[in-house]
Amino acid sequence: MNETTFKISLKAARINAELTQKQAAKSINVCRDTLRNWENGKGEPRASQLKALCNLYKCPENFIFLRR
Repeated sequence: MNETTFKISLKAARINAELTQKQAAKSINVCRDTLRNWENGKGEPRASQLKALCNLYKCPENFIFLRR
């Protein structure tokens, strides 16, 4: 899938988990600006960070991975 779908999926997963960008970023040890950039399509997380986000958001990895 395209970049737009990926960033929307990433943001939707965070919102479904009822977390702010600041809370999510702190939980996976990145700054809020980094997470915001990922959600805006300005870069993307490493595989390990994406896995950590899926664990935090309690969503299956393929929810986001398959949208990349």
